[in-house]
Amino acid sequence: MSSFQEASAQPSDRILWKNLRIVPPGWQSGPIPLCDLAVEGQRIAWLGDAGGAPAGFQNAQQHDLGGALVTPGLIDCHTHLVHGGQRADEFALRLAGASYEDIARQGGGIVSSVRATRAADEDSLFQQALTRLDALRAEGVTAIEIKSGYGLDLETERKMLRVARRLGEARPVTVRTTFLGAHALPPEYTDRADDYIDLVCNTLLPTLHDEGLIDAVDVFCESIGFSLTQAERVLQAATQRGLAVKMHAEQLSLMGGAALAAQYGALSADHLEWLDEAGVQAMRHAGMVAVLLPGAYYFLRDTHLPPIDLLRRHGVPMALATDCNPGTSPATSLLLMMNMACTLFHLTVGEALDGVTRHAADALGCAGVSGRLAVGHPADFAVWDVDSPAELAYWMGLPRCRMSVRRGSIAFQSAR
Repeated sequence: MSSFQEASAQPSDRILWKNLRIVPPGWQSGPIPLCDLAVEGQRIAWLGDAGGAPAGFQNAQQHDLGGALVTPGLIDCHTHLVHGGQRADEFALRLAGASYEDIARQGGGIVSSVRATRAADEDSLFQQALTRLDALRAEGVTAIEIKSGYGLDLETERKMLRVARRLGEARPVTVRTTFLGAHALPPEYTDRADDYIDLVCNTLLPTLHDEGLIDAVDVFCESIGFSLTQAERVLQAATQRGLAVKMHAEQLSLMGGAALAAQYGALSADHLEWLDEAGVQAMRHAGMVAVLLPGAYYFLRDTHLPPIDLLRRHGVPMALATDCNPGTSPATSLLLMMNMACTLFHLTVGEALDGVTRHAADALGCAGVSGRLAVGHPADFAVWDVDSPAELAYWMGLPRCRMSVRRGSIAFQSAR
């Protein structure tokens, strides 16, 4: 039986949400006062003290939340949600001592997911991804980024991106698509990485962009991925078409990918375990977001922490995401990522919550998603059955989301 039920009600023009406690940005401690929130259409029209709504909302449809805690809708800004198969056997190999790089060089890793994704039909990929998406929605997620990158050819990359678009039509969630054609070297291009980058830049990217399937472009810049020179070619091809860019950078080694991404005004650099101070400064100067992925850090049993103190010192905003993928982070819980970020990366609860709301929104780069609750902003929020914001990062596996609202309409309701 499903753990939640779909809400069928359509949004009215005006709705007054009463008696809620909105967690302020950067929350640290202390009581949170009751307030009311008025929605008109898809946006927040008024926000203030409980009982003080404008007269025009006194006769509106009303929902009394009874003092429940409310946050902006959660945002998962880095996922590989659409893929075929799983890689549990590789997990067992790593437990026996094999490294991520060893497995990748032996034909496993990303390439094994490429084989499974190429073999799966579109409907099968859709149904598998829908299950993962619904798990995220049950935890208050109202917006998500979905990357391609398990196709590495035109037909399969197109198939993955079409599935991502379908997910946003099938469920009330904002989906942003990212083309990650430069994720790994496909087997048919062994020892021909430059030729494959030619294909990515000259055929895959322009074709899929012309078909309306791409919102942003990513590249895996790493010793087992692509070099700085190859990554820059992808960034150039994307920015020439006016596409936003981001980068998988400094996960396994320091290659300077974050600093390169900064030169192209990237939205974010992601992973960042080996990021140095020069890279942090470049990201700050470019206004980038550091997307931290504690699920991959934990799953790979990494011991090299991202430079949290440097990021704080230079004022680089830190987002969190699941990195949901079959090989290094088979995670569909953004709340668990908050817990891991606090316990493993030593973030505060307030930093973790900002990381899955306002900073994640900035990493998404979508005008329709702000990760903030303020007048004029989209009416995207989550209602929680908890007493303190700290509980959002405290509980592991205990469902606490009562409902979520996206663009003014109830998008999810717990069956509890």
